[in-house]
Amino acid sequence: MALSNNVIGAINFIAMLLSIPIIGTGIWLTTQPDNSCVKILQWPVIILGVLILVVALAGFIGGFWRIPWLLIFYLIAMLILIILLACLVVFVYMVTSRGSGHMVPSRAYLEYNLDDFSGWMRRRVRSSFKWDRIRSCLSSSSMCAELNQSYRMAQDFFNAHITPLQSGCCKPPTECGYTFVNPTYWISPINNAADMDCLQWNNDQTQLCYSCNSCKAGLLANIKKEWRKADIILTITLVALIAVYLIGCCAFRNAKTDELFRKYKQGDPYN
Repeated sequence: MALSNNVIGAINFIAMLLSIPIIGTGIWLTTQPDNSCVKILQWPVIILGVLILVVALAGFIGGFWRIPWLLIFYLIAMLILIILLACLVVFVYMVTSRGSGHMVPSRAYLEYNLDDFSGWMRRRVRSSFKWDRIRSCLSSSSMCAELNQSYRMAQDFFNAHITPLQSGCCKPPTECGYTFVNPTYWISPINNAADMDCLQWNNDQTQLCYSCNSCKAGLLANIKKEWRKADIILTITLVALIAVYLIGCCAFRNAKTDELFRKYKQGDPYN
């Protein structure tokens, strides 16, 4: 029985360690400028990781100090958390399954269309109330100013592999026909009515294309890329947690069987 309890405690210690990549993934998302402006995924991931840590700690204590009710709590709570993590993994995959960049003539960077993304993702940026806050956050960053420092000549800029966010927010869409002066300053053509985003462009460095649908699409493309990376880590951790949980269930069952057998040999199978 003592050996089984020690095994259960060791297994739950591994589960505690597995909470670290989950919490770390959430913290990593908070360090990304786009995710720090949108604030959707990082806190659910961090909270879920902390809950897994707390539940695994309860199982660890219950295993080493032989507290049956703590072990039962661990088995039930961890199953719920694993299901929640699985749902989160599937959800992230589903909402990021759509949306990709489009190539444009004579450009190395891609451009993005808001309608290419999932409806759930679009709703996160479409309302003016939500976007005003996000736009203010994005415009306070240095991502567009960095382009002016890196690219002086038009051809250098056209051959650059800039981020989706920079492509959508820091310059007008290529189809608008603007003339390059520098990455964030463009001369308007005589006719710029090809798209509403063409009318939204403003050379004011605090405005640029932050009100454009292309900026919203670029933000979603950036988020999609980062969420996909996070989803890979969460998926690997989920598989490991399931394996640890199943091993823990077997160890707990064996411990209860050993205890019942011991009591039976002592002539008291019910107490």
